[in-house]
Amino acid sequence: MIRVRPPKFPINLRPLHIHLQTLTAAAGGSTAVATTSPPPLAQPITPVNQAHLLRVCTILYQQQNSPEPKLHSSLTKTPFNLTHEFFLQVCNNFQYSWRPIYRFHLFSVTQPHFTHTSTTLNKMLDVVGKSRNIELFWDLCQEIGKLHLLNIKTYIIALRTLAAARELKKCVEFFHLMNGFGYEYRVEVLDKVVESLCKNKLVVEAKHVVVKLKDCIKPDGETYKWLIYGFCDVGDLIEASKVWNLMVDEGFEPDINAVDTMLEGLFKNNRFDEGLKLFQSMRVKRMEDLGLSTYRVVINWLCKKGKLGEAHNVFEEMQMRDIKADNETLGLIIYGLTGKGRVKEAYNIVERIEKPDINVYHGMIKGLLRLKRASEATQVFREMIRRGCEPTMHTYVMLLQGHLGRRGRKGEDPLVNFDTIFVGGLVKAGKSLEATKYVERMINRGLEVPRFDYNRFLHYFSNEEGAIMFEVMAEKLREVGLFDLADIFARYGERMATRERRRNRTQEPQEEIIQTCAG
Repeated sequence: MIRVRPPKFPINLRPLHIHLQTLTAAAGGSTAVATTSPPPLAQPITPVNQAHLLRVCTILYQQQNSPEPKLHSSLTKTPFNLTHEFFLQVCNNFQYSWRPIYRFHLFSVTQPHFTHTSTTLNKMLDVVGKSRNIELFWDLCQEIGKLHLLNIKTYIIALRTLAAARELKKCVEFFHLMNGFGYEYRVEVLDKVVESLCKNKLVVEAKHVVVKLKDCIKPDGETYKWLIYGFCDVGDLIEASKVWNLMVDEGFEPDINAVDTMLEGLFKNNRFDEGLKLFQSMRVKRMEDLGLSTYRVVINWLCKKGKLGEAHNVFEEMQMRDIKADNETLGLIIYGLTGKGRVKEAYNIVERIEKPDINVYHGMIKGLLRLKRASEATQVFREMIRRGCEPTMHTYVMLLQGHLGRRGRKGEDPLVNFDTIFVGGLVKAGKSLEATKYVERMINRGLEVPRFDYNRFLHYFSNEEGAIMFEVMAEKLREVGLFDLADIFARYGERMATRERRRNRTQEPQEEIIQTCAG
């Protein structure tokens, strides 16, 4: 059977330290093990004494520049149980400061009962990498390789750190270095590294590593797939097209995930016609490979562009091929219909869905809010709760923006003025500096109209205190006739209730009420 290769994309080219003491003491003088030997067994996880942890971290912070004998003497006099979990928690307390962690590591290798594992060394390596001490980082990488405690996590941490620091030569050299320690060149390791780099928007560095290692590690389809994803993610479709064409030239057929990524990138960067051409070529030459994910991408963007007729045709084709639409796809169609004012058709689809989920209701709510029908959107919100579908933070933010707009103001009435509520709440939460900054922006409202941060507002009060506050707010909103807003906040307050409060909900309500309005 002859396999038809996908078409190439036309490319329009445009101008476009501290020296590390050896870790061998940690191995207890044992000889180096082969790459197939099992790593040291991790100690059983035991609870860490928080008082001991605090004391050790205080010593490390206060004496991080002290002579080594003095620091070691202080740590030796301090009672604590040095375990792997204890070492990891010390690292968590100094996530961006390499010196305390490194000094503690030098102490740990002098303890006969403690032996590092891949997990502890990777954690230390990550801290040193985040602090950008590349010289120490590189020495640590070499010593970890000598101890044969390397794993895939070490590769990811090392390449991510070196690529972010633009140490491209060391990125390539790391693979050669580890090969010298007995770790073979493997395309599976390269793929994991490229995936991590591309997800962190370091695709240029990822491509450099792939090109320079091509003689040692031949890229496969997975490698190219992640490079395509990375370039699409940063909006560089020219490079993505080059990688696509290179992939085809080397005999790899792009899998459906690569196709979906390319389609998404083309649509997102306003190259709609090229995206539809790619979709059409797939329909002609690889129809059997097209699945729900590809149809969903196309339907999503057709609905966003208001091309409901074409979206309906694509949906019908999907149905004819016995590909059952999921709720996410139906939610996209519902949003497209509602946004165009075809609300009755959208409701008909919702009613025919046997088990609607958050995607369906979000599509309906977003569409109604786009039509400035916030009250009707709140009715959908109530129905959603009645049918047992739990709202998310995004649901509340959408509804609040629909009712109050981006400024968060309904009028001059302080009961429904979110500036007042927010500032009063910040002060009561002990965040006076943020409250002051917000007031300054309010004073300059004539020059700058700040967008109200609903996410921050909800986040600050996602606790027991906030649950009581939202109850009070709901009562005040009902007093001025804003029942929709009151229901939204009342529901959010219930959702934020703690387990203890849920158990006692039927009992007498608490007497303490936190007033939220300033003045």
